[in-house]
Amino acid sequence: MEIDCQPEESIASSFDEDSVVLGDVKDMRLEAEAVVNDVLFAVSQMHVSQSLNSTSDVAYINVETREGNRYCLELTEAGLRVVGYAFNQVNEDLSTQYHETVYSLLDKLSPGYREAFGNALLQRLESLSQNGQ
Repeated sequence: MEIDCQPEESIASSFDEDSVVLGDVKDMRLEAEAVVNDVLFAVSQMHVSQSLNSTSDVAYINVETREGNRYCLELTEAGLRVVGYAFNQVNEDLSTQYHETVYSLLDKLSPGYREAFGNALLQRLESLSQNGQ
């Protein structure tokens, strides 16, 4: 597993939903990169698809959970949803629920994500508690 950041840095993320705005329109390609950087510490693999055509309206993210399950996620203004059960796979017949955040989606898909996120949060809280004394 590749980790680009320390878990405590990801909890107090610099990601802001309104930070990737071009005029009044979000660029989903940039938004997707921010999503990946925000939760990479809690999954086995995650990257913006280079094979699927991302636009300013839609981007595709490949994620492998800590349990080894692979998904292709679609990111739009409506949120994130699973569109395939393999990297770079879009199943047009798949009708899955949209999630407002990547946290909500991964929380549903991966107990390992939930545990890693909880542990990172606990470490951050312990660090803040020690620094406050």
